Amino acid sequence: MTMTVSDSHHADRWTIDDLENTPDDGNRYEIIDGSLLVTPPPNIEHGRINTFVRRVLDRAAPESLVVVGCTMGIDIRARTTCYIPDVMVVRATAMRNSADVLRPLDVLLVVEVLSPGNAGIDLVQKRHDYAAAGIPRYWIVDPRDNTVTVLALPGGKKTYEEEMVVKEAWQTDFPYPLTVDPAEIF
Repeated sequence: MTMTVSDSHHADRWTIDDLENTPDDGNRYEIIDGSLLVTPPPNIEHGRINTFVRRVLDRAAPESLVVVGCTMGIDIRARTTCYIPDVMVVRATAMRNSADVLRPLDVLLVVEVLSPGNAGIDLVQKRHDYAAAGIPRYWIVDPRDNTVTVLALPGGKKTYEEEMVVKEAWQTDFPYPLTVDPAEIF
């Protein structure tokens, strides 16, 4: 279950700077348009799928790119929207940056694993925001259907188009040449 929190100590909107003061309690703290979004730690199935997606991506990743689990945020909109994807591929140079969060231009791919409690946020809100921020690819992993929906930003647009729904082994050249086989993930 995902929860949006209002806090009387925050008369103004939440910002990335406020995340520094959230408790280290295992929950994921994100911000959507100045509202705090609190998500409980993932269950075992969600964690397993995250791990297997990372393995698939890690196997083929060139040294210039890094596959990251759900440990870093992306400043989506002027420090008032910050997401922590389940998995992402980022430029290795961004990992040497001393900033508190990543910039969208350093992120080539975000991956979200759908959970019953937050599927709407991943399917609608994050899809819109990741595209508006210019992140070239967004994969939505659906454990119910054992599919990976691949969304791409075509030619400078700010709205994703569905490239394909992966149900069996599929090869791609973006963010680098690799084969994605749902049988390895699910």
